[in-house]
Amino acid sequence: MMLTRLPAGHIAAPPSIGASAWAFPLVGGIVGALSALALLVALWFGIAPVICAGLALVAMVFVTGGLHEDGLADLVDGFGGGQSVARKLEIMRDSQIGSYGTLALILSLGLRWMALHVVLVHAGAWAAATALIAIAVASRSGLAAALTLMPAARADGLGRAASGGSSLQAAIASIIGVAVLHIAFGWSGLILAAVIAAAQIGLARLAMRQIGGQTGDVLGALQQIAEITGWVALTALH
Repeated sequence: MMLTRLPAGHIAAPPSIGASAWAFPLVGGIVGALSALALLVALWFGIAPVICAGLALVAMVFVTGGLHEDGLADLVDGFGGGQSVARKLEIMRDSQIGSYGTLALILSLGLRWMALHVVLVHAGAWAAATALIAIAVASRSGLAAALTLMPAARADGLGRAASGGSSLQAAIASIIGVAVLHIAFGWSGLILAAVIAAAQIGLARLAMRQIGGQTGDVLGALQQIAEITGWVALTALH
C-alpha cells in the first residue's frame, strides 16, 4: 500500500510504516519482477534492446508511482537551494520541482537505463531480468536501517510517521538484501552489497549534516542512490 500502486485489499488494523520496514525489500522484489517481466515481454516482441531497457524502467516507475524518484528530486532541490535547515525542509515539502531536481531525475533514469542496456547486451536477457529483481530488493533493504538509526527531521510528515523501527527489522531487511544479491550474483553480489551500503551511508551522513535526520524524501533518495550505484557497479563487474 505504501511503496506501490498495486492493490493490496483492505486491512482493518494495518501496522505502522516503521513496523513494516523489514518487508520493504520484499516489495522491491515484486516491483523488480514486474519490471523484469516487461523487459522479457518487450524482447519477445522483437523490440530493440535499448528500448526494452527503457520500457522496463517505465514499468518500474508506473508500479511505484515514481515515489522514490519524487523523493530524490525533492532532496536535491532542498539541499541545493536552501541555506538554512528550515528553508531546506520547506523546499523539500514544496510540490514544485526545480532545476536541481530535474537534473537529478534525468541523471537517475539515464544512468539506470544505460546500465541496464549494458547488462542486457553483455550478459543476456535472463541476467538483466535477475538484476532488475535483485537490485530492486537490495536498494530498499537499507531503508529499515535508516528508520532505526536516523531521527526524524520534522515533527510531522512521512519520516516521523515511519520512524521508530527496531534493530531486528533493520537486520532482517539487510539480510534479505545481501542474500538476494548473493543468490543472484554469487560472491560478486557481496561486492555489490558493500558498494550499495557505502552509497546509502554516505547519503545518510549528508542528510544528517544538512537537515539533522530523515524524511520521506530522504528515504526515497536513499533508495534511488542505492539503485543507481548498484547498476553502475554491476556494469563494472560485467
